[in-house]
Amino acid sequence: MYEIAVIGAGPAGASAALFAAKAGKKTLLIDNDKGMTRRGWYENFYGISEIGGPDLVETGHKQAVKFGAELVADQAVGLTAGSEGFIIESESGATYEAKHVILATGVLTDLAAKAGVETKDGTEPRIKTVVAVNAEGKTNVEGIWAAGTVAGVSVHAIITAGDGAKVAINVISELNGARYVDHDLLKA
Repeated sequence: MYEIAVIGAGPAGASAALFAAKAGKKTLLIDNDKGMTRRGWYENFYGISEIGGPDLVETGHKQAVKFGAELVADQAVGLTAGSEGFIIESESGATYEAKHVILATGVLTDLAAKAGVETKDGTEPRIKTVVAVNAEGKTNVEGIWAAGTVAGVSVHAIITAGDGAKVAINVISELNGARYVDHDLLKA
């Protein structure tokens, strides 16, 4: 069983998986390779002068995997309560179990709605519906969280990446029973 499963591997999802895996949590990252980030060009992403969407997404995947996240290329089609968390069903027929799930599905809310997660009207242009979350990223279903565009934050990749990190920190903190902080030091 995974401690944290992240569904969606664009900037929000990959950032969440990176933080979760780096914190030593058994982490699953599911990517359907259909995210809108892949179609973009980025000159406003902090720390990077310019990058194409496919390279940005691939970099995020590599960072998450570097710290131990398991990356699965598949489409999550079902999310139901299990005995100790949630069961994620995939289009390929595989199933995965996780204690906590972070939805980072961009503009797609159908999986959340099927799992009983409340949605609401979006406020961003062309984003009709988003998942209703509190300030920590929690949904109305205990153990299901949401980050990025699907959680109603701005569609800008840098903002969704930060939101993914924020939500992961909150999940990690809940699992640890104490506030989690991740600061690396410059190597001498």
